Amino acid sequence: MLKPFVSILVIPVVLVCAAPPGSARAQAPAAPKVPRAADGKPNFTGVWAGPGFAHTVGPRDTDTPRVVAYDPKNFAPVKPGGESFLKRKLSGNTRADDPTAFCLPNGLTRQILSPYAQQWIQSSGHMVILYEYMHFFRAIPIGAPNRPHDKDVEPTWMGDSIGWWDGDTFVVDTVGLKEWMFDASLDLGGNGEARWHSDALHFTERLRFADPVTVSYTVTVDDPKIFTAPWSQEFGMKLHPTWKIFEFVCEENNRCQGGQCADSVGQKK
Repeated sequence: MLKPFVSILVIPVVLVCAAPPGSARAQAPAAPKVPRAADGKPNFTGVWAGPGFAHTVGPRDTDTPRVVAYDPKNFAPVKPGGESFLKRKLSGNTRADDPTAFCLPNGLTRQILSPYAQQWIQSSGHMVILYEYMHFFRAIPIGAPNRPHDKDVEPTWMGDSIGWWDGDTFVVDTVGLKEWMFDASLDLGGNGEARWHSDALHFTERLRFADPVTVSYTVTVDDPKIFTAPWSQEFGMKLHPTWKIFEFVCEENNRCQGGQCADSVGQKK
């Protein structure tokens, strides 16, 4: 006798849980809120530790100075003959090898790497930067992107700078720089040479907030007398709410002018 065959149809059940509207967006990490000016632009006003610091903020808002230079790993290939501009053998004449030892200015490309505080003061029309080292300043007019510089710019140590906004990134474009020392490479020990840039240097800085107290600071070097193409390097800046700019006068109490140190005026060590 045949046993009755019972067919059982199994129907899978899929449970769909509808997430409340907007919950996926709520789970995404929120973008850090950066300080903003009245016009809505990121506000760089404050006293900063620039690339010449380690940005390891310690007790009482301290930071650690460091000697920093541009990394040759980032350099574009050097043109034939460009080495004579870029690398200069030290002659032993300090006035020629490192004119800053005689209180001449650092020059822009070396100034921004110095291990001293810098104060930024922002308005809708200008970005003003006060550098503690050598007591230098820059007053950068803010205008339309990629606008031309004034004609017949006179070469100076800090150059002719103009600025504009690219979204939340502040861009500074500088030309008109004297042929001068590129960085503090002669302080990095024993290479017997210093690095210089030519008077054709076109220098661009791009700054954007990474978080409310940290700024990504990317520079682009375009020196057609030395390199075959522009190249870039990223640094950083750290905001220090308790810092202020101190007076710096190179000639005042300068016991080691030109590397010749003295216990007192007129007495060499």
